[in-house]
Amino acid sequence: MPVPSYKLKANANSRILTGHPWVFANEVEAPLPPECDGEVVECRDRMGRLLGTGICNGRSQIVWRRLGRDRVVLDEAFIGGALERAVARRAPGAFRRLVWSESDDLPGVVADQYGDTVVVQIQTLAMERRSALIGDLLHGLLGPSEVVFRNDAPIRKLEGLPQETHTRSGARWEPRWASIDGFDVWLDLMGGQKTGFYLDQRAQHQAVAKYCQGKRVLDAFCNQGSFAIHAGRAGAAQVLGLDSAEDAVAAAVRNAGRNRVSAAFEVANVFDWLNLPSNKPGPNWDVVILDPPPFAKSRSALEGALRGYKEINLRAMQRLAPGGVLATYSCSHHMQDAELRSVLSSAAADARRRVKVLEFCHQPPDHPVLISMPESEYLRGYILRVE
Repeated sequence: MPVPSYKLKANANSRILTGHPWVFANEVEAPLPPECDGEVVECRDRMGRLLGTGICNGRSQIVWRRLGRDRVVLDEAFIGGALERAVARRAPGAFRRLVWSESDDLPGVVADQYGDTVVVQIQTLAMERRSALIGDLLHGLLGPSEVVFRNDAPIRKLEGLPQETHTRSGARWEPRWASIDGFDVWLDLMGGQKTGFYLDQRAQHQAVAKYCQGKRVLDAFCNQGSFAIHAGRAGAAQVLGLDSAEDAVAAAVRNAGRNRVSAAFEVANVFDWLNLPSNKPGPNWDVVILDPPPFAKSRSALEGALRGYKEINLRAMQRLAPGGVLATYSCSHHMQDAELRSVLSSAAADARRRVKVLEFCHQPPDHPVLISMPESEYLRGYILRVE
């Protein structure tokens, strides 16, 4: 039986022709029947040549996501092989990303390991229909005590999927302490942000800490306080963490107390806090850390996001003592490195500060970047000397 196929429009300048794994609804000649949604279909160019096999969802703006350049079947053998290769590519460890979506040939599947638990996020219809199989295969491959499905990301709505959280066993995963990089961290894998912890910033926590001994440190957008706690243990003279989420600040306070680290935390809107008259006089920080949530959640929001990134970095530079350190990050794939650097340059000019790069920052190797897919690269940043 022939496999259904999308065909690119004659005038479509689709990125798939240069290796990108996505095809959008406005790039194909005609939609496929609803029964193709969540199943495997082919994609062909305007001459009818095969471009690859992928998963289909006519309800999404991204109607096709490539699985392979040849004909493939999305069955146990394919998924199991992709999972085995993904795990084999990672360095051994108890806390790591195991699967990173298209970068590991499993579009819409993200899996993180937290000790003896694996947390899975599924964001595509085809993989949702095979979620039980994915859980079983991960259990067979790694033998975790539990697989948690964190299917509560808002992006699932774009695929027509409900938001829900459950476990492979059906039992609730109870929050508990875990030791990560020498610190006890309270993990709530069914309710915490992302998959429970910001695994992608672990190397940055340690990179920034080495600049903090004897310094006054402001950790803006502190979330669970990881940067602040690393700074405190590194010998910072003063540490203050800010976050607008009360539950995040409560978690930060709990983590600092458990690790016997001296750090204060406040519930505050960082933009408003930095603009308060009482916080404006003079440069009163030696290290400022900016690790905000993504301001640009869509391409259309980028212009406003650029203004937000400039504003927050400008205020941070103004609060830094001469020779102070600014560690600043962006976790939006819509903002490329050139745009972030332009924002920082503009902020430095307005602050009338001379700024030099100490370190270039990037997502870790267990979050691999697919060279033909800019969206797979989302975390970038700089550690800067502000003179």
